[in-house]
Amino acid sequence: MPEPTTDAARNREHWDASADAYQERHRAFIGRGEPRWGMWQLPEDELRILGDVDGLDVLELGCGAAQWSILLAGRGARMTALDNSARQLEHAREALATAGLDFPLVHASAEAIPLPDESFDVVFCDHGALTFADPYRAVPEAARLLRPGGLLAFSHSTPFSMVFWRGDDLTESLQADYFSMHDWDEGDHVEYNLAHGEWVRLLVASGFMIEALLEIQPPENAESTYRTPPETAWARRWPMEEIWRARKT
Repeated sequence: MPEPTTDAARNREHWDASADAYQERHRAFIGRGEPRWGMWQLPEDELRILGDVDGLDVLELGCGAAQWSILLAGRGARMTALDNSARQLEHAREALATAGLDFPLVHASAEAIPLPDESFDVVFCDHGALTFADPYRAVPEAARLLRPGGLLAFSHSTPFSMVFWRGDDLTESLQADYFSMHDWDEGDHVEYNLAHGEWVRLLVASGFMIEALLEIQPPENAESTYRTPPETAWARRWPMEEIWRARKT
């Protein structure tokens, strides 16, 4: 496999350094007994993004401590979990041992995945690789790995919300250009997003048919270890988080 790009290497270093603090802060919130999506942990059983995974080959991109993958394995999925961070995968190995499970953990960037073509029925991530890997590389990789008819599903911050941030502050006025968005240099790491029209173009050009785009509005009682109460209130007025479903044609 090729060496990671400069930005992928930066993100690997960032997550190796921050994995312990991330897991300490979020472990209980994202480690509940059923699959949940995103910053407010909305139940998969209500959203039905992935549906029935029993007997399917499933790849998680940006697995962290493999919380999602472990739960889907419990629902009959044949799991493979990938992360760009070796330290995150150490947390995943510990979690697998505790759960009494054993499935492949792959140390690689989602921009260049050392797995064979058409190996999976589902490729997904929950604020994982499609936030921290260049979508112009990661989306074609997902297409390569999926069998015809396979599902790509991913959650991330909306491109709409990205243009309202000023440093670490979420505002109520536009702060950044929309049409030129791609990579966001956060100092010690890089994040990615695209305008909605460019997401559509990229997915279609990569061989996908878009099935759904779900804009998340957190319920009134929603809590989060990722967002403050004022930020959650903002997200009830404007979309901060979204989930895509796309099918390989």
